[in-house]
Amino acid sequence: MLKNEYDIVVVGAGPGGSITAMHLAKKGFKVALLEKRQEIGAPKRCGEGLPLTADEIIKLGVPDFCKRQDINGAIVAAPNGKTITVNMGKLAGHVVERKDLDKWLAFEAARAGAYVQAKTEAIDVIKENDYITGVRVSYENEEHDIKCKILVAADGIESVISRKAGLNTTNQLLDVESGFQFEMANVKIDDPMKLQLFFGKDIAPRGYIWIFPKGKDIANVGIGIAPSSESARYYLEKWIESKPEIFGNASIIEVNAGGIPVGGLLENMVLNGFATVGDAAHQVNAIHGGGLHESTTAGRILAGVIERCIKKNDVSQEALSEYNKLWWEERGNRLQKVQKLRELFDKLNDADMNTIAGSVNGDDLLNLARGSKAIGLGKLLLRNPRLLGLMKHFL
Repeated sequence: MLKNEYDIVVVGAGPGGSITAMHLAKKGFKVALLEKRQEIGAPKRCGEGLPLTADEIIKLGVPDFCKRQDINGAIVAAPNGKTITVNMGKLAGHVVERKDLDKWLAFEAARAGAYVQAKTEAIDVIKENDYITGVRVSYENEEHDIKCKILVAADGIESVISRKAGLNTTNQLLDVESGFQFEMANVKIDDPMKLQLFFGKDIAPRGYIWIFPKGKDIANVGIGIAPSSESARYYLEKWIESKPEIFGNASIIEVNAGGIPVGGLLENMVLNGFATVGDAAHQVNAIHGGGLHESTTAGRILAGVIERCIKKNDVSQEALSEYNKLWWEERGNRLQKVQKLRELFDKLNDADMNTIAGSVNGDDLLNLARGSKAIGLGKLLLRNPRLLGLMKHFL
């Protein structure tokens, strides 16, 4: 059962929290991983794509029961209907069942030696002499104080614990996309190994619609959009109704909704005795909204920094700030380029997107999504003064 003291307490058993706890437990620390929901992984809040680039997860050997469909690329549709096929080799990743994946990662943390407990909500931090020294939790209708050397907030986009600790992780309204998704059966899918993405201001303002296959006729069909006068569900249902050739006989099996932080990374993710990881730290690719690679990479980096800090008996903000430095060097700087590109696309109208779609190939789109510069797009921009003006801060 839950004890009164640990070396590290991790709040939130999503992928970032579980990977952080797993690495720390493997290093021999006493670790508690706490999840407020009664079931880890539920409800899911994403399209469930797992790219092979998410190597902190992939190298653990994702079991088959988590996988639903292998993926080898994507088909991207411009507002005028023109499509670009992105080929990514024989295997680029999987569409998974996130409820199974998240639970399996928590199992891996437990197998490594962490104590994992669900239905345990962190409600406040314990602070002494400007240091976070523990966390107050609620479970079994009682409150308990747990002492720790370092508290890690991995509690998602809302990150109540970060705010309680005094770290400003607040997202501005315009920096949070509204996500809404149906898991559907009897969907007509021409190529189950390809993700499908649909763009257009009328169908998905400052965002896109996706179809992520989970089998020959099962798919996650979702949308992520900027705050709008209409709801994300409204836009998604309207689009589905306009595609009877795909959804004419489809049924809705599951409904999910949530926020996606796309407003940029945190420059500082630490305080005295405290750090944050995952969506709580805005560690998300602003183009596609995915955070599995980012959060789990951060978890591995953070665990290494925590190990060094505890061994030196120095858990100050200054010592823990090595996490900021290493994260920005490994992922942050590239994601910052992706963020700038996202800001560009927010300014494009449908005509601009159609122009781009007519002049780039799949490799260009793949490079842009990864934060690399695409030569083909650069040539296009030189021929289009309006686009060049918008893009000058990215190239």
